[in-house]
Amino acid sequence: MSYQTPAKRTGRSVDTSKIGGGLKLLAGLVGLMWLSEIIDTATNGALNQYGIISREPRGLIGILTSPFLHLGFGHLISNTLPLVTLGVLIAVSGASRLFAVTAIVTVLGGFGTWLISPSNVITIGASGLVFGYAAYLIVRGLFNRRLGQVLVGIVVIMVWGSALLTSLLPQDGISWQGHLCGGIAGLFAAWVLADDKPARPK
Repeated sequence: MSYQTPAKRTGRSVDTSKIGGGLKLLAGLVGLMWLSEIIDTATNGALNQYGIISREPRGLIGILTSPFLHLGFGHLISNTLPLVTLGVLIAVSGASRLFAVTAIVTVLGGFGTWLISPSNVITIGASGLVFGYAAYLIVRGLFNRRLGQVLVGIVVIMVWGSALLTSLLPQDGISWQGHLCGGIAGLFAAWVLADDKPARPK
């Protein structure tokens, strides 16, 4: 008599539910940005006052809200395209990873922007989050010691490297401070969330 048993799979299988959860979270974040802009447009920019106001206690709320606020649909579209592209590359690792990276970049990058931005200026927009995502993707492979992630980082540099560097130059009406702080926060996120931690000797 012969028996049949399931063959053992070799290699890593793709966890579609994990990827799906990450993509749903990304879609929720982007959807909230668009909903906020629709409301802001309908109320003649009433929501934009809740952005980051540097070194003002009332501006601290903007650390959490500023990524979801934009100065018109043109501004929103220019941030949505790279945010979705970079976000998908993170979302394939699952909703928890995307949430962790987003939280770190939003809080640390936003707080840094609150500290160093010019006085009496309101900073809004998801570009700090875009810089954080890009920085995370560029260096995570080095911390995780994974060739595939290193190659992804190289592609990000090739596609967006010049635009990222240009956006760090001081320009009127552009928050290079938000870009810089978002990028630094993304580097920190890659280090904190690294998969391969050195084991402590017993």
